[in-house]
Amino acid sequence: MGDSTYRNVVEHPTVVRLYRFGLVGASAALVQTGVLWLLVEWVGLNYLVAATLAIELTIVLQFVANNAWTFQHARYTARYDYLVGLLRTNLVRGSAIPIQLALLWAFVNWAGLVYLLANGIAIFVSGLYRYYLDSRWTWQIA
Repeated sequence: MGDSTYRNVVEHPTVVRLYRFGLVGASAALVQTGVLWLLVEWVGLNYLVAATLAIELTIVLQFVANNAWTFQHARYTARYDYLVGLLRTNLVRGSAIPIQLALLWAFVNWAGLVYLLANGIAIFVSGLYRYYLDSRWTWQIA
């Protein structure tokens, strides 16, 4: 593959958005994992309850970052539109919570993984689902 072909691929808007979405998601995954650990180890919550709370926190953080950076060309700036976008991403990401929690539970109980590693894998798998729906519905990118 020539240099110009490579550049065309890596600079394609979809690839750039996916890369940025992944970076925002990876950052949020670190925050989510830290909050999960704190809620389980320090507060004493069940790992599934703690994961649910950590997920909701990162839903809001990711919307703010994705709106400002990942989908900056389609970002919401007006207050009403911003709130609609936040509601949409909450619905998208809220629908991913059962997927992520089911994967987390399965990886812990069936595969015997420690909950923090299992959570990281579940975040990645459910992230593909979230990217597709967020890009199509929340920010309405075809």
